[in-house]
Order: sequence, then C-alpha cells, then structure tokens
Amino acid sequence: MSSVTGLDLSGGSSVAAELGDGREVLLRAARASDRAILEQWDLEPDVVSATTDDSTATVAFDHHDWGAELAMQSDVYQYLIAEVGPVDQPGLGRPFGAMQVIDPCLEPTHYWGEIEPWQRAVDIWIGDPADRGQGLGTVMMQMVQMLCFADARVTAIIIDPLNSNTDAHRFYQRLGYAPTHRQIFNGEDDCLVHKLTRADWLARNSDDSNQGD
Repeated sequence: MSSVTGLDLSGGSSVAAELGDGREVLLRAARASDRAILEQWDLEPDVVSATTDDSTATVAFDHHDWGAELAMQSDVYQYLIAEVGPVDQPGLGRPFGAMQVIDPCLEPTHYWGEIEPWQRAVDIWIGDPADRGQGLGTVMMQMVQMLCFADARVTAIIIDPLNSNTDAHRFYQRLGYAPTHRQIFNGEDDCLVHKLTRADWLARNSDDSNQGD
C-alpha cells in the first residue's frame, strides 16, 4: 500500500526519533485496537476545546465513530499513533498522542472542499495533559513533516486550527507554518488555516543544519 505520508507505515512498521534523554518518540499506523484509547482521549477537556467552539461539548470530534474512522483508512486517509518509551527497550513505549494525515484533494469526505492537489493536511492531538508541555508535539510534527515531504511531489502541509485557538497558532507558527486565510468547516467551525510550504520547510532545515556545524 502506498502512503500519504510518503512512507508505508502499515504492516507493523514505524519511524522513531530520539529525544536526547534516553527516550524516543515512535510513530506507527493506527490499528483497530487503538479505538479505546482514542475514545478516552476524546473526553479530555483540552482535546474537546481544540476541536469545537461549542462550550457545552463534552466529546471531541463531534462524537464520530472511531471504529468506522479506523476502518476507512487508506492511502489518502490515515491515522498515526505516537508512543514514547526508552530508546534501549524497544516495544515498551506507551501511546500518548495521535495524528491524522490526509490527501485533502483525494480523501473521500472532501472536508477541505475544492483544493489544489499534492498537499497534505495534518491534525495532531496529545491525550493526557501530563504529556503536554514536554516538546513531544513538536517532535511529532517534525517527524510527520519529514514523512510527508518524503514524497517529492508534495508541495505543502496545511492545518486548520480553530480561529479561537491562539495557543495552537503560536505552536504551528513556531514550526514555520504561516496563516493563510479563515475558513468555515462543517458549516460551523471557524478556522485559521496555516500552511508550511516545501520551500519554507527546506529553508528551516537548512538553517538548523548550519547552526549545528
């Protein structure tokens, strides 16, 4: 199976990045067995508030069916699970976050409407509040950017945080994403779309490499 992330993470394969403190973050394809923890994370207040401006909402993602979501994964519509664990003990990592990576031009829900081809749309969330503020989200984003841009045809990555979610705006902008426009999704979600182009990603990576010389 080809993959929207540029690498095939099906069949039990994964990618990992060391954190420098004896731990590593591992990204793998989501499985049907991840349904329970995804449903658990959907109840976390910070996850809920990042997905809707409805102050009365108690479940994230508008109560969607994780069984159906995981079953509909394809080469243009994928979920990834992030685990953290000791570098010297592979297989002992625990899930702490998730990502969705889609081809917004080809995926079946047409969430983004009419859009240019050869882009990737990403969503990210960390479930347990105890795992936030440690830089794990930054590592997840850096990893998925490398995976997306591994396909030389991909021109940009886009993200749609709520316009009200200024913390998310700062997070993405630190990673090089630039706000492009506001857009209403699902008839009610007022979002501030951000984009990271391949050129900007390459320039940032080049700057980081030069600083390490």
